[in-house]
Amino acid sequence: MFSTSAPGSEGQSGGRLLIDEPAPGVTRLTISNPSKRGALDQTILDRFASTVPQLDARCVIIAGEGETFSAGYDIGQLPDSVLAREAEKLVAHPFAAAIDAIEAYRYPTVAALTGPTIGGGLELALACDLRIAASTITLGMPPAKLGLVYSHTGIRKFIDTIGAPRTRELFLVGRRIDASTARDWGLVNGVAEPDRLAKQTVELATEIAGNAPLAQLGNKRVIRAVLDAQGALGRNVERELMELRHACFSSEDFREGVRAFTEKRRPQWKGR
Repeated sequence: MFSTSAPGSEGQSGGRLLIDEPAPGVTRLTISNPSKRGALDQTILDRFASTVPQLDARCVIIAGEGETFSAGYDIGQLPDSVLAREAEKLVAHPFAAAIDAIEAYRYPTVAALTGPTIGGGLELALACDLRIAASTITLGMPPAKLGLVYSHTGIRKFIDTIGAPRTRELFLVGRRIDASTARDWGLVNGVAEPDRLAKQTVELATEIAGNAPLAQLGNKRVIRAVLDAQGALGRNVERELMELRHACFSSEDFREGVRAFTEKRRPQWKGR
């Protein structure tokens, strides 16, 4: 076993991406940002994008540190004067690049949901092939509470995983769900007691890593290709959906939603 930080992450402010090898053929990437509940800041996202393509493990685990997985991107710290510009920039590159790197990894990936898994943290977990959750955690998507139009590529991951009715419930109601409900929906593949989660995840990853590599590469590629073919959008429709998302970042409601979230109060929506 070895343990280190992702290359280039030492000495920088923000979170870290820790790397270790808990079993032969298995690499584990651990999100470390304890002061911000595992928030996916730009440093962590950049490390995912640069580190994952360099790995050659037969199975990769993505985990949270301690009793947290990730509360998503920490946009609450952005001042109003730069909120729209910075939020859109963060969505356009660091987050998308991290997700793309995880989805493009040739061998299977497993997310170990050690604690609350919210917003972008949940989409990052959905970028993995399998998810195991601690029995005590909650999961949720807060766009409805923030005045945010989520990306069509992100929502598609949820539809692929849990179907349209559950995706509507998750995004339009905006409540958190528990691990048992997430398992019933198919949002996670299994649930473990918190003190057993790490061990069970490594055991699963070890089993996966021991399977035939050509079959793993081929089957993962086939699954992705079939899902991609089912979800193709026309160019005009895709442009419309992207414009809806871009517009929300400049809206009064988005700024109010972020302020209300930071101040822990109910937002006062204006519809503009």
